[in-house]
Amino acid sequence: MQQLPDGAQKVEETKHQISLLRNFIGYREYPKYSIVNRYYVYKQALLKEAERLVQAGVIFKKEAIYYLTFDELREVVRTNQLDYHIINQRKAEYKVYEKFTPPRVITSDGEVIVGKYTREHLPDAAIVGLPVSAGVAEGRARVILNLEQADLTEGDILVTTFTDPSWTPLFVSIKGLVTEVGGLMTHGAVIAREYGLPAVVGVANATKVIKDGQQIRVHGTEGYVEIL
Repeated sequence: MQQLPDGAQKVEETKHQISLLRNFIGYREYPKYSIVNRYYVYKQALLKEAERLVQAGVIFKKEAIYYLTFDELREVVRTNQLDYHIINQRKAEYKVYEKFTPPRVITSDGEVIVGKYTREHLPDAAIVGLPVSAGVAEGRARVILNLEQADLTEGDILVTTFTDPSWTPLFVSIKGLVTEVGGLMTHGAVIAREYGLPAVVGVANATKVIKDGQQIRVHGTEGYVEIL
């Protein structure tokens, strides 16, 4: 940067921005905490209204309100009337959308970026990903797509699309981690390193290639998975 025009000034400005980032980056979690905290309260209030709609016979199950916009729900609460065709239609659409597999990388301009790993000296059947937490672990693969369906025993290896902070309690039981999405600083990678668990992320179609219950070996140092 020093070699650029006005390099000295740019260096000082960059140092200043880096200093600000280091000092204030911790605060980025506060808005998220506030949103999650308040949304729980809002959700309970809305479900209370939904329960009243169930008792009035307007909807069959309180979870039906999840298929309405806020304005639509407010109108249903006001009038006690609902065209249930809307709910059924959106449920059907949701099931269709649920089967979609989004691109692994898509830019804000809608460009889909694809690529492949160029590793050498790996076993022929190796399933390649990014090494994010060193070590080797061998155990039963548990392919889990929804946290609510998690059924892990001590020593299992968690295979999933991605993890977020709500998945952290599962890390106490598992022996290793494989995810389809992620990098060195994503949630699963960071927690795996904190717990000393071998982990490989960015494994394309891991939840389809690896079957639930298979014995697998996770090479967290080299960045690949073997089905045994």
